[in-house]
Amino acid sequence: MAVTRVCFVCLGNICRSPTAEGVFRHLVDEAGVSAAFEIDSAGTAAYHEGEPPDRRSTAAAASRGVHLGGRARQFRREDFARFDHVLAMDQQNRDALQQLAPDAPSRAKVRLLRDLDPSSEPGSEVPDPYYGGPQGFDIVFDICMAACGRLLAELQDTDGR
Repeated sequence: MAVTRVCFVCLGNICRSPTAEGVFRHLVDEAGVSAAFEIDSAGTAAYHEGEPPDRRSTAAAASRGVHLGGRARQFRREDFARFDHVLAMDQQNRDALQQLAPDAPSRAKVRLLRDLDPSSEPGSEVPDPYYGGPQGFDIVFDICMAACGRLLAELQDTDGR
């Protein structure tokens, strides 16, 4: 069975992208298709490399029964060869990924996460909650749940799982 490889990307890889990774991993586990996916997250910058997810992101996810793990890392050019789908949290990071991409097929792998959510306007972003209060982390979790649920449905439809 082919494995579908998905990477979620924000700026520092401690808030939004680890939340999306954790939510998607949770949904994949619930669907019983974990073996069919490789799931990761990264940042376009190396500001927080090696750090765990932000404690506020971890708390928002834990309150809903979702575990966030891993350590922050920077998305690298060679990651395009590894991943089938690269989901950016906002337009700035999408643009940075597009610039980093070595070729047109790599650029085609990059999409905005919220473009998957039919209740969001095209081009909508996952807001960065880092400088705000705890409610921002809850909002990010809810956005990731909606978009990642749709992503899983799309990938299962495409791959026939």
